[in-house]
Amino acid sequence: MGMLNLPGILSCGKKKGFSLSDEKDAHSTESDENKERGNWSNKGDYLLSMVGYAVGLGNVWRFPYLTYQNGGGAFLIPYSIMLALAGLPLFFMECSLGQFASLGPISVWRILPLFQGVGVTMIVISTFVTIYYNVIISYALYYLFASFSKVLPWSECFSWADELCSKTRIVNDCNATLRGEIIHANYSFVTSNNLTCINGTINYKPVQFPSEQYWNKVALQRSSGLDETGNIVWYLALCLLLSWLIVGAALFKGIKSSGKVVYFTALFPYVILLILLVRGATLEGSLEGIQYYIGRQSNFTKLMEAEVWKDAATQIFFSLSVGWGGLVALSSYNKFHNNCYSDAILVCVINCITSVFAGFAIFSILGHMAFISERPVSEVVDSGFNLAFVAYPEALSKLPVSPLWSFLFFFMLLLLGLDSQFASVETLTTTIHDMYPKFMKKFRMPVTVGVCIVLFLLGLICVTQAGIYWVNLIDHFCAGWGILFSAVLEIVGIVYIYGGNRFIEDIEMMLGKKTCSFWLWWRMCWFFITPVLLTAILIWSLVTFSRPTYGSVQYPTWGTVVGWCMIIFCVIWVPIIAIVKIVKAEGTLSQRIVSCCRPAANWGPYLERYRGERYSHIVDHKKEKEHEIPTVSAFIY
Repeated sequence: MGMLNLPGILSCGKKKGFSLSDEKDAHSTESDENKERGNWSNKGDYLLSMVGYAVGLGNVWRFPYLTYQNGGGAFLIPYSIMLALAGLPLFFMECSLGQFASLGPISVWRILPLFQGVGVTMIVISTFVTIYYNVIISYALYYLFASFSKVLPWSECFSWADELCSKTRIVNDCNATLRGEIIHANYSFVTSNNLTCINGTINYKPVQFPSEQYWNKVALQRSSGLDETGNIVWYLALCLLLSWLIVGAALFKGIKSSGKVVYFTALFPYVILLILLVRGATLEGSLEGIQYYIGRQSNFTKLMEAEVWKDAATQIFFSLSVGWGGLVALSSYNKFHNNCYSDAILVCVINCITSVFAGFAIFSILGHMAFISERPVSEVVDSGFNLAFVAYPEALSKLPVSPLWSFLFFFMLLLLGLDSQFASVETLTTTIHDMYPKFMKKFRMPVTVGVCIVLFLLGLICVTQAGIYWVNLIDHFCAGWGILFSAVLEIVGIVYIYGGNRFIEDIEMMLGKKTCSFWLWWRMCWFFITPVLLTAILIWSLVTFSRPTYGSVQYPTWGTVVGWCMIIFCVIWVPIIAIVKIVKAEGTLSQRIVSCCRPAANWGPYLERYRGERYSHIVDHKKEKEHEIPTVSAFIY
């Protein structure tokens, strides 16, 4: 999206028409309301795609750990409050925005041309995240294939292991009583003299589970740090290629094909979660794990700690996938009068229930692992990569018929990841569609394939021996406060510049007239509570920002610089596009700014029949098309 000839992107308030065409899109049908862009085949396709986009790996490997860490069941209080105050208002806003204009996350900023860069930032960040997210899916694919064996390859310390590998804890030394005196001795001396270690004085040797060494030495072939790139791990590269083939195959007809695939990929993970929960609940020690998750007695004093509220707000924000542009893109294919209000509430509730439900399935089996390894649950609980590819696989390896449970778990991770990936890639292709609508009508499939190929090639650095460090680096910078930054600008721009009441009138054109009491809560959130909360989280994230690490491995200075360059590249579009738009506008400086703060002349419902009196001024694109010179500006005006 470089700075080419962009008269459309970088001009404000000039009359241009809609990007409509007489030709039908390759993924539209006769039954579609919008013949140019296409619509979801039915409501189920849309809802399951939204659920699949919102419910991802974080619901399984982050939320349960945060609940355990922040007071057990008490954490559900700030989590629910943050859902109502921050997550749901922004979710509803983005769904309404996309559905009203039937445009992707960049073109939809016809609503406020000065903030066009916010949409670009969303797309750039989504591109970075899409690259590494499929690498995580390739990890799940690798473990899925590794599960097709009689004995799981990480169940024992096999030939790849070193002297630190052990399935049990090894006592190093302790205090014991000898002839009435307390002595400190190594464990071999204690056992050879038939002595007993005094409780609380035992020191254990540093050991690693077989699953941990398998993850580092075999699956990743992990190097010593970002400085040591090493070779491409060929089997991970093949798994990455396979994951992109799956994504490309699911999206070859856009929403018409992906909308059918999600009936399996979005629903079957719940079946697997239920199976894992039932199996886990029947194991010894499972109750101990669940008690650690929810808490024997929930610690309500934790609610007095600001960190708990910050964790709740951050988790709900990223769990719902707001601020990425995907919600706008998916909602843009809705019919104009679809009830996006009830859709938003339903998807948000399903997302949160899934997080809680997944916690029971995860902690029940971790409790069993702690029981048979004679460790406290706190020593086997982890989050992120360590939960998904170390702790939980280790727990599964101790179950009867362990390959079956391992297959189910990693198949679930695969499906959860693919759902989110479908929506992310569809967000990118939707943006290209808005840029070149006539081209995409004829070449949607080749473009989708091309996007997948380019992203696959860009992701190859993440499957080198230093790949996990790159994955962690992109996640640390791009998937953090950059999204918070764009979300704050999004809500401030729409509510305070475009006008919150004006936006509510737009929504009522789709949903019908609502009472003042209906909008009271949304006005409170949109005008004050949500922007204040998001700004507070953003400032907190910046103040508490720390240099990236992976485990005990510190990143080199140049790695941190690369991370900052990535996030600067993501957010720099906001001021750049704003400045160039002002320069391209006409009049004095103040007149130019005011002009760029007004909606574009062609802002409004995509289809003429829904524009009504409020948007009757919009000039039909078909009457102006022959006077336009095709440029990249097509994706804006």
